[in-house]
Amino acid sequence: MAKTGFPIVHFYDQDFVDIYNKTWTWLYDFWKKGTKRNALQQKYFNYPNSNYINQYEACFSTFFLVYSNNMFPPFAALDNFYSKQEESGAIRGLYSEEDGKPILKEDNPEGVQPPLFSWAEYNLYHKIGIKKRLKEILPTLEKYYTWLEATFQKENGLYATPLASVEMGNTPREKAYYLVDFNAMQAVNALYISAIGDILNDKEISFKYKKKYFSLKTRINSLMWDKDFGFYYDLDIEGNLVKVETIASYWTLLAEIPNEDKANIMINKLSKDEFVTENPFPSLSTSSPLFSEDGHGFRGSVFPHLTFMVVKGLEKYARNDLARECTIRHLYFILDTLHPDGEKKGNIYEAYLPMREGPAKPIDKNDKFPRELFLNYTALSTITLMIENVIGLYISLPRKTVDWIVPTIEIMGIEDLSLKRNMITILANKSGRGWEIRLESEKLYYFTINIIGVKKKTLPIPSGKCSMLIDKL
Repeated sequence: MAKTGFPIVHFYDQDFVDIYNKTWTWLYDFWKKGTKRNALQQKYFNYPNSNYINQYEACFSTFFLVYSNNMFPPFAALDNFYSKQEESGAIRGLYSEEDGKPILKEDNPEGVQPPLFSWAEYNLYHKIGIKKRLKEILPTLEKYYTWLEATFQKENGLYATPLASVEMGNTPREKAYYLVDFNAMQAVNALYISAIGDILNDKEISFKYKKKYFSLKTRINSLMWDKDFGFYYDLDIEGNLVKVETIASYWTLLAEIPNEDKANIMINKLSKDEFVTENPFPSLSTSSPLFSEDGHGFRGSVFPHLTFMVVKGLEKYARNDLARECTIRHLYFILDTLHPDGEKKGNIYEAYLPMREGPAKPIDKNDKFPRELFLNYTALSTITLMIENVIGLYISLPRKTVDWIVPTIEIMGIEDLSLKRNMITILANKSGRGWEIRLESEKLYYFTINIIGVKKKTLPIPSGKCSMLIDKL
């Protein structure tokens, strides 16, 4: 087996494979070097046309960089922010690449951004398996959490942050004081710090943050849920529901906040009602009078990072079938925008139109939205969702497990995927004896094949080459 390079994906639609491969090639231009003046990492990922680092984008970038077989280091993007932590525990969302100082703006004076570090670190651990790192960064995560509590948590237990803190631009939520997405993100933060405590066998940390998680979950459910419409809303300063339906509410799925009944109501809106568009998922409900088929920023545009968030939320409620279907539809729109009909030149963009192919349109023609080749978000679709939701592979290196979850077996798979010091290959193909899965590995691991609604089987995969016939399982 090849020991260098990126994992090779196989899929019956070659266009999906091509855009996956192109993404890795494009990413070579996204590497920057820190300087003595800005004190950033020696080599870190960022958008080439940017002159600042962005916490939100850095966290998301780790979800695709982790699949680079160590060709691109995923940790540096996070370490840039940890190294800037202040005595109070504060980590600002933006830092200048010129001098490394925080960039604070009038609409976000504390420079707070979505607190997703612990989610990113938990995912990195399961894909790379460095337990020592979790022990080293846990104090940083704790100090940061404490700063968020002290600065933004109010007497009702919810967090009040500026609208700019959730990076949703012109979203029509001006009356919102308690943001449903920021509160759900902080619940995600607590949930994964607790999980990190479990990994480190630190029962005190695990219990402490589980308690914080359930406390916040209870408040979101009691104060932000509208039982008549079946949706989570922002609150105004007086605690009243702000009846604007945006994709931001689906952070609650990722945070595992709704029970099964509430989750089903919300998921129905993604498959039958307010959030159904040709390209999943619009940033604003189609029922809103402000919804625009031209996107107009967060008035209907489809953002790959928010589609990624919804897909990962669907997984939490075992809706892998819907997650895969929506991922494939979304990828076709990215492909059609990259390769438009006629002589018009295509590209990859920060945001897309909800009802037809093409980049989303800004409200102001002078606006730089959407940014071209903005892989900080789009690589989540072309790499991460491609591996995890189109091919259907879920990997945990510490558990030595690979789960393959698909609604039906097709010609697809992955080759030369690094599990630390173990390169594996999993390929499905049709032979004269029926559907066959070829496996190759350098070390033992446990493989679960889950054909949704048909069969599920876990088998130990020894080192070397082997194959299995699906019909014989």
